Amino acid sequence: MVIYLEKISSRKERPELQNALKATAKGDVFVIYKLDRLARSTKEFYQLTDQLKEKGVEFVSVNDSFDTTTPTGKAMFGMLAVFAEFERDIIHQRTKAGLDAARKRGKIGGRPAIDKKTKKHVRTLYNAGESATDIAKEYGIGRSTIYKILNESVDE
Repeated sequence: MVIYLEKISSRKERPELQNALKATAKGDVFVIYKLDRLARSTKEFYQLTDQLKEKGVEFVSVNDSFDTTTPTGKAMFGMLAVFAEFERDIIHQRTKAGLDAARKRGKIGGRPAIDKKTKKHVRTLYNAGESATDIAKEYGIGRSTIYKILNESVDE
C-alpha cells in the first residue's frame, strides 16, 4: 500500500494527486478519504474516475462508504459528486459574503502592512550581515517577506 498525502489546497496544481494517478495500475484500488478531497467539480470527478476505470483501477471513498465497482456505487458516486460540488460552491459563497460584510464594517483582511521604518531596519540589519531567518524571527514575519522587502525599491 502506498499513501499519497497532498499538503496544498489548490484548484490547479496538485502534484501528489498526479503522482498517485500515475502510479496506479490495473487491479489497483484507488482509495480516498472523502469525495471532495479528490476533485473540485463534478466534471473533474468524472474525468478522474473515467481515467481510473480505463486503467482498470477500482475507486473507493472511505468516508462516503461506496465503491464504483457496483451499479449502486456508480449511481451514488454521481449523486455525491453533485452534492460535493454544491457544498464547495456554498462554502465559497459564504466565505465571499463574510469577507464582503467584514469590509463593509471597515475590517481589512490580510496581515498588516509593514511600515517604512521597519523596512529600513530590515535592510540595515541584512546589509550588516544579519541572516534573513534571524531578522524574520526578530520581527515576527516570514523569511520570504524579508526578501520581498530587500527586493523592493528603497523609496517604497
